[in-house]
Amino acid sequence: MYTREEAKQLRKKFWTTFGKRCEIVPELLHRKKKWILYDTKIGGLDLKFDIDRFEAWVMIEVNAKTEDRRLQIFELLEKYKSILEDGFENGMEWELCYTRESGAEVCRIFVMDDGFDIHRENQWPDIYNFFIDNMLLMEHNFLEIRDLLQEELG
Repeated sequence: MYTREEAKQLRKKFWTTFGKRCEIVPELLHRKKKWILYDTKIGGLDLKFDIDRFEAWVMIEVNAKTEDRRLQIFELLEKYKSILEDGFENGMEWELCYTRESGAEVCRIFVMDDGFDIHRENQWPDIYNFFIDNMLLMEHNFLEIRDLLQEELG
């Protein structure tokens, strides 16, 4: 079992090592910024990585401040579901209402693997591959519809 400080240091090491791993990914070499993440050009919509003791996720999170705006964005994403899910063997999970630990309500569209544990450093290479493979695909699909989303959201 880790103390709170040890767990914090482990997470820091995990993400630092992930950053270094991303530096050698051929598809990312030409990019100024490695990932889109918070720079989607659509307010209230982010692309994210997450990991805990049981699962790893690559997701689109709709976190607009108002419920109406979140629903508007989520429904528009549903309109382009076939494009967003293209290439994902088992599709993606669509969660209309997810409550974060902070209490904030968001909508999420994600792929997840429940075989990972951030505390097991021997799993890190597999977690990084899961993150990289799925985020590259998610970003590609998102960029296919980003201009349409911007237009329709105004």
